[in-house]
Amino acid sequence: MDMPLITFTDRGMHCAAADVYIDPWRPVQRAIITHAHSDHARPGMGSYLCHEHSAPLLRHRLGSGIAVEGIPYGERRVINGVTFSLHPAGHVIGSAQVRVEHRGEVWVASGDYKVENDGLTPPFEAVRCNTFITECTFGVPVYIWQPQAVIFEEINAWWRANASEGICTVLSAYSLGKAQRIMANVDTSIGPILTHGAVEGCNAAIREAGIELPETIPLTRETDPALIKGALVIAPGSAVDTPWANKLRPYSSGIASGWMQVRGWRRRSAVDRGFALSDHADWPGLNAAVRASGAERVITTHGYTDLFSRWLNEQGIASHTEKTAFKGEEVLAATDEESTA
Repeated sequence: MDMPLITFTDRGMHCAAADVYIDPWRPVQRAIITHAHSDHARPGMGSYLCHEHSAPLLRHRLGSGIAVEGIPYGERRVINGVTFSLHPAGHVIGSAQVRVEHRGEVWVASGDYKVENDGLTPPFEAVRCNTFITECTFGVPVYIWQPQAVIFEEINAWWRANASEGICTVLSAYSLGKAQRIMANVDTSIGPILTHGAVEGCNAAIREAGIELPETIPLTRETDPALIKGALVIAPGSAVDTPWANKLRPYSSGIASGWMQVRGWRRRSAVDRGFALSDHADWPGLNAAVRASGAERVITTHGYTDLFSRWLNEQGIASHTEKTAFKGEEVLAATDEESTA
């Protein structure tokens, strides 16, 4: 039997024919990166290839001196006879699925993805393949997202009510991805948007990539307290309920996470409001992506891998699981953030 086009090693997903790794978690010479979240984009690689919008984010997070090249979606790169291309994943700005073709065989590594168009990130594009490597962070039937318009109506109503009482609204979210999705979709007529330093650093890299974002104001020690009243503050979960956040009092706190779909998560997260907003595919989205790929084989990674793989096998799609170092979506959005304020 021929070796699979992509194998799972102790360094990451490896295409041996090209000697290229996809989202490696240990240092390698050549890496293709699906997106700039820290569990997929690690330091120490000899070179990085990613989507052109991810390149400034990789330099921001991993250092300006890294060897990184950004390419547009759909551009083909041939390495040792293997053809690689990147395709929209809809997860965060710059996120991509990696298509790998060799000797008539096509594999696609999804990275993280969502199928709903968030209005900021190019929407997910189904890519036909023989083997589909898919995440399944929310790969159980309980996770079915409401349209984001419904969620943002809830966020706007909460913010508006707080602002009318002169209370600051603090919403925790990943500094890369969800933070920008929030600021691009909330009603900015309610008040100003203030940002934690980790969020604003990502904003700067995204603007460097030529993407427009609403006006944001970095929150510093010098910020006028009068401006804070009625404002929406977007911060990573690691900053909430800390001395940094104490200067914002009185405030109402919330978290935007897919885990808020399940009763009890908000209480355990010690926030006032929880909004089920995720940048990962829900159960219907995962199933739709698998069907649209046309894949005969599906490999499930990070998340409810065993359950989703078992489900696919029951549907007549050959599937098995593989372990990776990817984390999916963390509850308090704390693990993917820089610690600087």
